[in-house]
This record gives sequence, structure tokens and C-alpha cells, in this order.
Amino acid sequence: MPPEVKISLSVVSHGQMALVQKLLTDISKHCGSERIELILTLNLRDELAPDLSYITFPVQLLRNEIPLGFGANHNQAFSHAKGAYFCVLNPDIRLDMNPFPALLQALAAPHIGLAAPLVVGMDGVQEDSARPFPTPLAILRRLFTGKHAAEYVSEGTAYQPDWVGGMFMLLPHAIYRQIHGFDERYFLYYEDVDFCGRLRLQGWNAMLCPAAHVTHDAQHSSHKSLRYMRWHLGSMLRFFTSATFFGLWRKGCL
Repeated sequence: MPPEVKISLSVVSHGQMALVQKLLTDISKHCGSERIELILTLNLRDELAPDLSYITFPVQLLRNEIPLGFGANHNQAFSHAKGAYFCVLNPDIRLDMNPFPALLQALAAPHIGLAAPLVVGMDGVQEDSARPFPTPLAILRRLFTGKHAAEYVSEGTAYQPDWVGGMFMLLPHAIYRQIHGFDERYFLYYEDVDFCGRLRLQGWNAMLCPAAHVTHDAQHSSHKSLRYMRWHLGSMLRFFTSATFFGLWRKGCL
């Protein structure tokens, strides 16, 4: 891989160009010292490209003829990535700092294969973007208790959750390739759980780094649309019947 690119950022837009434009502004403002490239996927064929005239880093623009799922889009971007590290990044993430030095430092620790920042909502409250691996019993308990607070609460030090949300993930290019990227059978939801599960089964852990923090303007589409709810429930069922889930169960990770 060419040494001039250190981090490849993969961002997928689903008609979210206003959010993408804000994210690009944040990256340009706070991450100018990084050797980065952006791979921007327009998942809707008629979506207009953003204004790139002020961008100082390389941008590859991918256009899909038909919409792809979360995992398929990022796997497609990975096939174009030149960086030593690959970063999955949602367009609704906002940056008020450069998160990459702390994340790269985390990845230098033994057995850490994925690093993620602390994620807060627009209200400044920590989101539950890092959780234990789910089980059917845990899902039912969460449903009936209505508990949606963060299950890991940051006290300012890095920690190793079972899985982190796919809104922001950074990992070495070689490890993404080693675990064969995202499972594209998940169109939306649970692909990040499965990804971190397969990471664990191959001897790697995720680390969440409070020294790196970002803001997430979450849309929670599954609460607003029956179609998204069906995708959510279908992905949950797929995970609970997958080789990843049973591998984690046999290894005592659940």
C-alpha cells in the first residue's frame, strides 16, 4: 500500500448530503495533520455530490446503481482503500477535535484490533454505543425494563467493551481483511455486533477511548418506520442463529 495515505475514511450517504458537508468541514478543520483519504459512497443514484472545492485531502466518489446495505457499502469502499488503517464513519457524526491520535495509540496495544471514540448525543449525554454481546434474554430484559442508558459508563479511562456501534470504527487494514469485513447478509443493523464478534473469535478486542470523543446526531429510524423495524428484527434473528453467536457462546463470551 502507498505510504502517503495513513487512514482511509469510508462514509456512506443516503440522501444525507447536508450532514456529509458538515462532516467534511469538521474533518478539514480538525484532522488536517493526518494523512487521510475519503471514500464517499452515494447510495442513492440521483444524489448530488457535495462541494469538494475546499477539501485538501484526496476524495474517491463511488455511486451505486442500486442501494446497498451498510456492510456491503463499506466493504466496497474497503476494496478502494489505500490507507494502513480503515475507518467506518457515519455522516451524522460531528467532530470538535481530532480523534485519531488517541485511537491510533489504542491500536498499538497488544490484542486490540479495533478502536472507537466515546460517542455522545446532541444533548451531551453518553450514548450506549458500546455494549456487552446481546443475548435473547438480555434483549427481552431491555425491552420490558425500557432501559436504554449506556451499559458501559466512561470514567475517563479506556476500556474494552464486547462490541461498539458502527457509527465510528477504526482498525488496521490488515485486520479488516483478516476477518473478511462486514457480513453482507445483514442489510442493516447487527452487522457491527457480528463484526466485533468475529473479531473476538479471532483473538482481537475492541477498545473505546474516552480521550477521543465525537457527537452523534442519531436518527433512530427503526422507531419511525415498519420497514426499518423489520430489518432490525430480521438482523437480530440472523445473529442469534449465526455461527458467530454460537462461537461466542462456546467460548464463554456471552
